[in-house]
Amino acid sequence: MRLLPAKLTKILSKYGWRWLLGILITAVGVAYSLALFSNDTVARLDNLWAGERMKLEPAALDKRIVIVDIDGKSLTEFGRFPWSRNVHATLISQLVDHYKVAAVGYDISFPEPDTSSGYNVLEKLSNTELKDVPVLRQRLQDLKPMLDYDGVFASALSGKPAILGFNLSPDQIKGALPKPLFSESDLNGRELVAYNAPGYEANVPVLTKAAAGAGSFSVVTDPDGIVRSAYLIQQVGDDYYPSLSLATASLYLKALAVKPLMTETTDDLSQSQLDSGGFDALTILLPGRKQRVIPVGEAMSTVVQYRGRGGPHGGTFRYVSAADVMTGRASAELLNGTVVLIGTTAPGLVDLRATPVNPEYPGVEIHANLIKSILDNRFKSRPYWAFVAEAGEILLAGFALSFALAALSPLRASLLGAAALAAAVGFNYYMYSEQDLILNLAMINIVIILVFGLNMVWGYFFEVRRSKAVASLFGEYVAPELVAEMVDDPDKYNMEGESRDLTVMFVDVRGFTTISEGLTPKALREYINLYLTAMSEDIRSAHQGTLDKYIGDAVMAFWGAPVAFDDHASRGVATSLLMQASAKRLNQDFIARGWPELKIGIGLNTGMMHVGDMGSNIRRAYTVMGDAVNLGSRLEGITKVYGVGIAVGESTRAAAPEFTYRELDLVRVKGKNEPVAIFEPLALVQDTGDDARHEVQRWHETLAAVRAQRWDDASAILAELQALSPQRGLYHLYVERIAYYREHPPGEGWDGVTTFETK
Repeated sequence: MRLLPAKLTKILSKYGWRWLLGILITAVGVAYSLALFSNDTVARLDNLWAGERMKLEPAALDKRIVIVDIDGKSLTEFGRFPWSRNVHATLISQLVDHYKVAAVGYDISFPEPDTSSGYNVLEKLSNTELKDVPVLRQRLQDLKPMLDYDGVFASALSGKPAILGFNLSPDQIKGALPKPLFSESDLNGRELVAYNAPGYEANVPVLTKAAAGAGSFSVVTDPDGIVRSAYLIQQVGDDYYPSLSLATASLYLKALAVKPLMTETTDDLSQSQLDSGGFDALTILLPGRKQRVIPVGEAMSTVVQYRGRGGPHGGTFRYVSAADVMTGRASAELLNGTVVLIGTTAPGLVDLRATPVNPEYPGVEIHANLIKSILDNRFKSRPYWAFVAEAGEILLAGFALSFALAALSPLRASLLGAAALAAAVGFNYYMYSEQDLILNLAMINIVIILVFGLNMVWGYFFEVRRSKAVASLFGEYVAPELVAEMVDDPDKYNMEGESRDLTVMFVDVRGFTTISEGLTPKALREYINLYLTAMSEDIRSAHQGTLDKYIGDAVMAFWGAPVAFDDHASRGVATSLLMQASAKRLNQDFIARGWPELKIGIGLNTGMMHVGDMGSNIRRAYTVMGDAVNLGSRLEGITKVYGVGIAVGESTRAAAPEFTYRELDLVRVKGKNEPVAIFEPLALVQDTGDDARHEVQRWHETLAAVRAQRWDDASAILAELQALSPQRGLYHLYVERIAYYREHPPGEGWDGVTTFETK
C-alpha cells in the first residue's frame, strides 16, 4: 500500500505534463464540436474534405436522367441565345411527342414576353403608317397565332409533362408564380423557416398557366463562392414553392403532394429542426399510399451530392445536343421514358458554377444530381446528433492518444498516430458512403495531429536530452549496442544505488613488476594499451559486460547492470575464456617484438552486490561493492597459487552449468569464515574433448582421495595426471601438499579446507 503513492507520483512526474496538455487539446476540440466557438480555418478544412470525399465515391451512369444541352453546336444551327419561343416549342414537342420523355425540367426562365417575331411592330404599323391598307390588318390577324411565339410555346407546353424554371430575386417582381405547394395556413400554426425571397423573376403568365408546374433553380452559394447545397423549398410571401429539381422529380414520380414533415416528435428539437421551425424533412406523397422522405437541413436545404466531375464527359449523366433533338438525330432509345433537363454548358451563357468537385460545373447538372437523389431516395444528410458523435470521437481519440503516446517509443507512437488518423478517416468515409451521414472530420484530425506532435516534440526536447544523458553516463562503461538499447528507454536506467544478483570479474597481469622493468616507458605504454584494449573489447563487445575501472594493470568488470541479463554468469565465464585466448593471441605479437610473455589471472564470482554511482563529492563512479565482490577479487589473487588462469566461485559455476569445470579446492579466504569451493572453467560442455573429460574425472578422484586422506591413492593418480600434463601447476601444488600432509597429518576432524591469511 505504501508503494502505490510513490509509484503514482513517479508516473505523474514522468507523464503528467504531457497528459495535461493532451487533455487540454482534446477539450478544445470537444468545445469546437459542441459549437461553443467557431473557426473559419477548421470549417474550410471540413469543406475541403467534403469535396474530396465526394470524389472518392464511384460515379455510375444514370440512364433515367438526360441533359438536353444548348451547346455550341445548337447555337451554330439555331442561332444565338436566347432563342425565340417557337424554337423552344419545337424542342418541347420533339421531346414529348417524338421521343416520349416522361418529364422535362427547364433550367431556363422566360420572364419577359417574346417579341422577336416582329408581330408587335407590324401591328403598330397597321394602326399608323399603314392603316390605309386594310388587307394588312386582316392578314396580321390571320398570322397572329403563328407570330405569337409565347402563344406557340404555351400551346406546345399545354398538356405536356414540363416544369419551367424561375429565379428568386431580391429587388424585382416579374412574371407569374405557379400554384404553391402549400401556404402558411396549411402548417397548422407551426412556422416553417425557408429562404424567403422579396421578389422573383418568374415566367410570363401564359407560359406559367400552360406548363405542368414551375420550380426555382436558385442554389445556395457559400461565402467562398462554392455551391454545396440547394433549397428544396423557398418562400415568397405566405406561400412555399418547390425547387426545379423537386418539382421535376415529383412530376416524374406522379406525386400527389409534397408536404413538410417532422420526423422527431419530441420537444427536444435539434438545431436543424429549430432552424426549420421543427420540420426536418419533406415527404413526397405517391399513388398507392407510398411516399419518399427527404431529410432537410437549415432553411429547408439539402446537400448536393455531386457525382463525377460534371459535363458531357463527366460519366454520370448523358448529354444530348438540343440541335440533335430538334432535328431528330438523337437516339430515341436514349431519351424514351427519361427525365430531361434542358440547360446549357456553353461558356458564353454563364451557367457554370463553382462546386467542390469542379470549379466550372454545369448548373443544370446540379439539378440532375438532386433529382437522382430523390429518385434513389438516398440523400446525404447531417444528422441532428452529429455534434454529439463528433465530440465523442474527439474525446475518445484525444484521451486515448494523450495517455498512450506518452508511454510509447517514437516508432510505436508514430504507428499508433497513423492508425488513429486512418481510423478517423475510414470511419468518417464509412458513415458517408454506407450510411449517408455527413460528419465533420477536420477537428478530430487536428486533435490527433496536435496530440501526436506534442508527444514527438516533447520526446525530442526532453526525452532526447534524457537519452543523451544516459549515453553520457553509461557510455564509458558498457558496449555501444547496450547504450543504444538503454537510450530507447532511458527511464529504466539510472545510477541510483540498488542490490542485484550480478557477476563480477577481476583481471590482473602476472609478474607485471618484472615486465615493467624489462621495457622502456614507451614500450610499456604500448604493451599495456594493447593488453587493456583487447581485454576491454572482450568484456564490452563480445558479451556486453560493464567495464568498471582500470587499476594499474588490473581490470574490473561486471555483468547484469545497468542492463539486466539472466545469463550474466554465463557471459562472465565465456568472457574469461575469451580473454585467455586473446592473451595467447597477443603473446604471438609480444614475443615477436621481444617483449615479455603476457600471463593473466582472472577471478569471477556471482552473488548479490550493491551497484550504483558511488564515490565522493569530488569523484564518483558506477561500480559494485559487497562481500561477493570481495570474493571475486580474492579469487583473482589465488589463481597464481593454483597455477590456473581462471578461478570462479561456486555460485558462478551453479549459474553457468553449460561449462566444464575443474574443482580446485575448498578455501576460506581472508575476511570470510565460511569455506567456498572454487573451480576452473575449461570450455563449453559440448566443446570438451574425451581426453579432457577423462583428465577432469581423474583429477576429481584425486581431490576426493586427498580429502579422505588416502595419500597413496592420491599420489598414484597425480603421477598419472602429471604424465598427461607435466606443466600443470595445480598438480605440482597438490604433490607438495600431499608430501606436507604425510609429515603433518591433518587429523580425523579435517574438513579439507585451505585457509588463506592474505588477500
